[in-house]
Amino acid sequence: MRRLDSRRIVVASHNRGKLEEIAALIGPHGFEAKSAAEYGLPEPAETGTTFEENAYIKAFAAASATGLPALSDDSGLEVDALGRQPGVYTADWAEKPDGSGRDFMMAMEKTETMLREAGATTDAQRTGRFVSVLCLAWPDGHAEYFRGEVEGTLVWPPRGHKGHGYDPVFRPLGQPLTFAEMDAAEKNGIAEPLSHRARSFARFAAAMLETAG
Repeated sequence: MRRLDSRRIVVASHNRGKLEEIAALIGPHGFEAKSAAEYGLPEPAETGTTFEENAYIKAFAAASATGLPALSDDSGLEVDALGRQPGVYTADWAEKPDGSGRDFMMAMEKTETMLREAGATTDAQRTGRFVSVLCLAWPDGHAEYFRGEVEGTLVWPPRGHKGHGYDPVFRPLGQPLTFAEMDAAEKNGIAEPLSHRARSFARFAAAMLETAG
């Protein structure tokens, strides 16, 4: 595994919610992190069919453009009753028909409709997981990957206003609250992280940040 010897990295994302979450996770480690948007970089087309492929596309694009190591996250929701959809197309399900942006309420309603059409009415039939893959890429193309998952149940109606994306309909296994009903400290606590992104980051931190120069 390649050692991270720089305290300057690029966060290869234009997603504000994701940026805030990653910034909160790496801040305590003393990193100077700027987003791809701050460098004026365009968002590359995510043409991969796996979380790893899409994370690499974003991270390598930012690394090659800036000359700095770049950290990217690709994440999504897998719903078992829907054949693990939407998966890598999680954000695409929220795209408005007129192309004017994303509407995650619409995406959650689509997911719920499909679950009902599949006859998934009990908790046991409404299982799924959030997946997060972090990719740290260098300008020369080398990359390291860190995967985190959290199992849970899809609930309806949506509950809570603290999260983003599909958080209001996802209740992690063994928890009474949805992600959108949890404070960031509950969701991302490194000692016992619930969030898929916090779990992938914990693996990244253990492998990279504690030995970084």
